Formats: sequence, structure tokens, C-alpha cells
Amino acid sequence: MISLTNISKQFGEAIILRGVSFHIGREDRIAFVGSNGAGKSTLMKIITGAIDTDSGSIAQSRFTTAGYLPQDGVYHRGKTLYDEVSTVFHDVSYLQERMNDIAREIQDRTGGEAPSAEVIDLLEELGNIQHAIEHRDGYTIEARIKQILSGLGFSERDMQRMTEEFSGGWQMRIEIAKLLLKEPTVLLLDEPTNHLDIESLQWLENYLQEYKGSIILVSHDSRFLNNIIHRVIEISMGKATPFTGNFTSYLKQKAVRDAQMQAAYEQQQQLIEKTEQFVSRFRYDKRRARQAQSRLKMLEKMERIEMEGTEKVVSFDFPEAPRPGRVIMDMEGVTKCYGNHTIFNDITLRIDRGDRIALLGVNGAGKSTLARIIAGSEPIQGGERRPGYNVVISYFSQNLADTLDPGLTVLQTLNVAAPGAPDRELRTILGCFLFSGDDVFKPVSVLSGGEKSRLAIATMLLKPANLLIFDEPTNHLDAPSKAVLQRSLLNYSGSYAIVSHDRDFLAPLINKVVSIGTEGLDIFPGSVDDYLAHLRRTEEKPASPEAAGENRSPSRSEKERKRVEAEKRRSIHGKLKPLKEKQQMLEAGITDGETRKAEIESAFSDPETYTDEKIIQNLHIEHDQIASRLETLYAEWTEVEELIEEISKE
Repeated sequence: MISLTNISKQFGEAIILRGVSFHIGREDRIAFVGSNGAGKSTLMKIITGAIDTDSGSIAQSRFTTAGYLPQDGVYHRGKTLYDEVSTVFHDVSYLQERMNDIAREIQDRTGGEAPSAEVIDLLEELGNIQHAIEHRDGYTIEARIKQILSGLGFSERDMQRMTEEFSGGWQMRIEIAKLLLKEPTVLLLDEPTNHLDIESLQWLENYLQEYKGSIILVSHDSRFLNNIIHRVIEISMGKATPFTGNFTSYLKQKAVRDAQMQAAYEQQQQLIEKTEQFVSRFRYDKRRARQAQSRLKMLEKMERIEMEGTEKVVSFDFPEAPRPGRVIMDMEGVTKCYGNHTIFNDITLRIDRGDRIALLGVNGAGKSTLARIIAGSEPIQGGERRPGYNVVISYFSQNLADTLDPGLTVLQTLNVAAPGAPDRELRTILGCFLFSGDDVFKPVSVLSGGEKSRLAIATMLLKPANLLIFDEPTNHLDAPSKAVLQRSLLNYSGSYAIVSHDRDFLAPLINKVVSIGTEGLDIFPGSVDDYLAHLRRTEEKPASPEAAGENRSPSRSEKERKRVEAEKRRSIHGKLKPLKEKQQMLEAGITDGETRKAEIESAFSDPETYTDEKIIQNLHIEHDQIASRLETLYAEWTEVEELIEEISKE
């Protein structure tokens, strides 16, 4: 569908992409991965034609269309929600208007008489228009619009609200809805999960799994990627490296590749060092000067292995929490209203020492409001909120990063949060969040979203607390920073409540779920995965015993059951046998390749090899061929292994 060949892009002195080539096939599921600033979003914009390349070419089939969701910056105004989303079908709307006009014209022209030539032409045009509308599913537009808006969390009463009434996250959902309704052949989504709650995220995940076109994703949500993609393209140091398999498979392959590359890099450095020593020693020796000159030319032509620089990683731990009483927070009969709009009515919630809570619910249900009530920053209109003995609360607001004073520097921000604290202590904390050297004197106004989030979390370390409240802490954090925050919370000795839609982030942290719905609070003891499984079981459960009876399949005799199971085992064995044979063949090829590669690398370190220029050149050629072949074998082996696992699960 789309082929990129030798694409390069540079901004100022920074080379973002260098000779990038790959192909996007029909119904491909691809993730672009790489560190922040590596060029993932730039590559998406190049594919859509939003920005030009410096060199290279893009070829695509005639009927390819691309739809792109940026990370942010989308705003709609001037129409109702329904009318805005309906603009996707402007061509169908025109056809429907033309069809109505033709119908009226035919009625006016006939008047009970035999149809004239003009009327026959109109009838033919009417038939063509009806066919075109059917081709675009034009008669189901309203149902499709409502289905997708509902899946993304909009209610029936939202349909006639003006789009400017919706906040930034909901604006992005409107754009997602429009893209899904357009059904482009290539759908490019840049961090779509940042704008969704768990319910709408699961809906989008299921929808994309059934999507008929190709999908390219950028996301820090590893579970979301695992459930959708089957290819990864890693963007690093200006290059694009393809991997087959889901995100977890990519991480395993990357670890193997990085280890191999590190070994090859070290061997090449040894070869370079020894060759340079040879040249330095013999370049002025008449007998061996030609050899020295040849070695020097070989070094100049050698393609140097580049190793990606080790990225700095956030590193911190929350201060030791002062020990509280058994009950951390007791809320009874709490009512919260905004004017005439009631958010909570007579809700009760108790947080005990050791509770690690996820606050879940659709957007607008009141998750952030409940977090603020627990934190004590939101007044209530009824009921009681009673903090326990010796409870100290620290609160990370969803928009805390945006409320930092842009006129202050990074260091001054911490000075305001902890007046009188020594600068040395504050700079040590900032260093843990990658603000080192002159970075601490940067004004907040120039920081990226991720840097602001890190700075906001840094302010939480200035006083020990035993109840942490987080409202969407991972939205602007990259994968390494998110992993460190997760590890720090695992090591934390206090209690916490987290509003987040990131299932993988929450999975190891949570032992209690508080779900916010129209009926109030539903408290579920267990992990987020346990809670989501409970929801699935509830949805699948028959509505009544009669319904259960209708859905129950007829019972089989024991003999019949054993026969069916035996047939299933034979079927699975028949599928597995050729795959396992292929896997054994691949493993034999990998073993042979690695053995020969090791022999060649051993020959590189043999001083006798250096005396024969032709031998060393041939060895280099063979080494490169084997390395390339091994990469192909590793990818094929991974693909076969995944197929075997899938079939074995049956």
C-alpha cells in the first residue's frame, strides 16, 4: 500500500531520520517505538504528507487514504457534536440532497404521463446515486455515528451539545470518532490512549482489532500495543529497524540484538585498535609499508558499528512514610454538587492502612473530583470526611504540571514548595529527575509536558507522606519514567489512590478498586485485572435462568466427549508437527550460523590473519552475510514460536 524509500529528515543541525525504508502492507498492524524525540511523530506526519522529506521517496497505491490523530492540538467549534462528526459524510449528504431533488423533479415532470427521455435520464441518475449511497453505507450513518460516539464515552444527551463545551481530552475523542468513521485505508494514531478512560480504551482496542485497514500506533501503553500490533518499527539514531511480533516479542528480540550488537561493537573496536597499532608500527617500514597502507584503507572503508547512547533514567524513591493509624480515611454520607448538578450523593468510602486503590470510571463520572475530596482540596456539600490518626497527604493533580508558575525556574519551583530547604538538597532531588547542571535554571515555560510532570512529582518528595493521591500521573511520562514511578510506588510503604487508565501501570500496584458509576461507588477487593475479569464475567452472565437454559449446549455422553477431545488433540498435533519441524530446522541453522560466526570472530583476533589482506576481506564479507542471515532466522523462529504458543493454548 505505502512504500518509503531512503527517507531522510533534518531539523536544523539535528538529523531525525536517515535513509529510512519500509513497507506498509494491507491490514498491517505496526507500532512505532523509540525514545522521546526519536522521530516517531515526524515519521507519521511524513506518511500523511503533513511535512516534506529532505530526500527519499514515498510511493502508494492509487486508492490509499491516510487518517492521522496527533498527540494534541485538535479543537472543534461552531457545531453540535453530532453535526461535527457528520461532516465526515459530507459527500453522502450531498448525494442524499441530490436524490431528494431528483425525486421532486421526476414527480413534477411525470404528472401521470408516460416518462419522457429527460425523466428516464433522471431515473438513471437516481439509480446511480442510490447505488453510491449504498456503497458508502449511507443508510446506516446515524446508527454508526451513535455507536462510535457511545463507545468513546459520549452520552445521548451529548449529541446536541456544542463542541466548544467539551474539554481538551473530549476534543481528541471527537477527532478519533471522525477518523474511525472516515475508515481510511491507513490509520495513524499518535498516543490515542492519553485521552481515554479504561472503558473507552477497551472499546477502542476491540474496535481496532476488527478494523479493515492498516493501523500505525505510537503509544506508551504496552498492553494496548500487545493486543493490536504484530509488527514493530524501532526508530533510533535516525534509523528504522523492523521486528516481527507484538511489543513483548520486540522487547525480547531487542535484548538479544542489543547484546549481539554490543559484542560485535567491542570486537570491531578491538580490530580497529589492533589495525591502528599495525599501521602505526609498520607504515614507515619499507618492507611492510604497503600492507600498512592497505590496512589503513580498509579502516577508512569499514562501516563502523554505532551504539545508541545510554539514556539517562529517572531514579527516585518516595520518603519513608510516617506510620498512621489503622484507618487512613473515613468518608461517610458525602455529597458533592456543582450548582444544581450532583456528582456524588451520600457515598461512603474507607481507606485502611496498606490500601492501594485504583479509582476507575468513565470520563465525567467524578474520578478527579473524588481524588480531590480524598486529598482535602475539594469542599463537600454534605456528609463527613475524617482523616485518620497521623495521616499526611501528598496530592498530584492531573493539571498540576500545567499550574506550575511559568515565570519560575526549575530550582525556584522547589524553593517555593520547600521554603528554607538547602539548594544542595533540592538540586540532589532534581538530579534524580534528570534536571542536572544548568537545567535547574531553565524557566518552567520552556519545559516539555514530560519535564513538567517530572518536576511536579519531584515536589512530592519534599515532605514525607503516608497517603499519596495521583490523578493521571503517567499521561506525559515516557516508558522509562513510567517504569521508575511504578517501581517507586511498589517500594513505597504507605497507602495511595490512583486515577489512571493505564492497565499495565496499575496491574502490579493495586489491591482494591473503587469504581465510580451512576449508582455511586462499587468497591472491589483485588487487582485491576481481577476487576476487569469480574466485569467481563458479569457482562457474559445470562440475564435469567431461562436465558441460561436457552444458551446451554446439549450435554454429551462421556464417550462422545472423549471422542471430540481426541479429535481436537489430533487436529492440534497436525498443526503443531510441521511448525515444530520448521522450528528445529531454524534452530539448526541458527546453531550453525552462530558457530561459524564465532569462528570468524576468533579468526579476527588471530595475529596471523592480519598478514593476508584478501583473507581478512573475505572473512568480513562472510561475517556480514552470516549476521544478516541470522537476523532473518531469529525473526522466523520468533514467528513460529508465537504460532506454536497460540495453537498450544487451544
